[in-house]
Amino acid sequence: MSSTRVEAGAETAAAEHGGGHGLLWVLLAVAAVFALVRPRAPLDYLNLVDWQTLGALAGLLAITQGVERSGMLQSLAARLLARTTELRHLVFFLVASAAGLSALVTNDVSLFLLVPLTRVLAAQAHLPLARLVVLEALAVNAGSALTPIGNPQNLYLWHRSGESFLGFMGMMAPTVAVMLFWLFAAVRFLVPRVEIRLKPASDPERVQPRLLALSALLFVAFVIALDQRWLAAGLGLVFGAFLLLRPRVLLGIDWALLAIIALMFVDLRQLAELPAIAALLQQWPIGEGWRAYLAAIAVSQLISNVPATILLDRYLHDLPALAAGVSVGGFGCVLGSLANLIALRLAKVQHGLREFHRLGIPFLVVCAASALLLRLG
Repeated sequence: MSSTRVEAGAETAAAEHGGGHGLLWVLLAVAAVFALVRPRAPLDYLNLVDWQTLGALAGLLAITQGVERSGMLQSLAARLLARTTELRHLVFFLVASAAGLSALVTNDVSLFLLVPLTRVLAAQAHLPLARLVVLEALAVNAGSALTPIGNPQNLYLWHRSGESFLGFMGMMAPTVAVMLFWLFAAVRFLVPRVEIRLKPASDPERVQPRLLALSALLFVAFVIALDQRWLAAGLGLVFGAFLLLRPRVLLGIDWALLAIIALMFVDLRQLAELPAIAALLQQWPIGEGWRAYLAAIAVSQLISNVPATILLDRYLHDLPALAAGVSVGGFGCVLGSLANLIALRLAKVQHGLREFHRLGIPFLVVCAASALLLRLG
């Protein structure tokens, strides 16, 4: 094993040991408090979990591991670094790719494609990995807001709105334009125009075309299964194929991420069910306009933007304001969007939470204020 691989393994272990499971313990503690204060039957806890989302992430995690172990990302990263010598150009490319892909294949899938590649790029060159991944997380939250299929809350609101596909895009375009403007401004000011410094070359990773082909076929089949609501069959195919043909792939799955997401559903849905929360939402004058917009941003920071959309839909009567608010609300706190958490876990980087909030909170303030002024204007 080369020294570079040993160092990469040590960095990953350090990242996971250095507080990588801190959020898991916090969510477990919150779940324990709810169990004491508002006990419920064991099966009720299972019903709180969105198994469709959790299952989709489990399958994508397995397929992503297959792609990584195939060596394709290492080869692609080497070619990209050979053609791009300036750091800012590379970051613009990655951020633009994240934003564009997220509008077409959803924000989560975009991260599963780009964050592992970014991590491999950082293994081959001296790159600010934490900052890159945070910018990619911001990018998928911004880009996915444009189309009805970009993220779960848009899909829900699109069906509620009765708008055509293009009509919904037209409704979201001003808010997305504001977010993308500030995103690329952030890249311009946060990423210097310096030459990329490559790390000492290690033994090239052997590309395994059969494993890559298997992962690609499973990805296509799994997406079709999800589209047809055949989650159990899709998971059985993915995990069965890897178990029979490449069992080592399954050892690399981030099971802690799945546990964190399951606990988020359990904790945040119980929080949203509290009578005090419902009473506040009924009393506050947040039905329309800028109040609805700000309420959507605030609630997204507490319970994430997808459950915030479902919760607020019964209290807000201004769908464009709700859609804009939960989109901007994906920034700020890491809980604002599930995509934020996925990006940081896929990156396996130390101090990722700190870097996210250092960039995400100011980004939320600027985008929220700019989009609000645009709406008022």
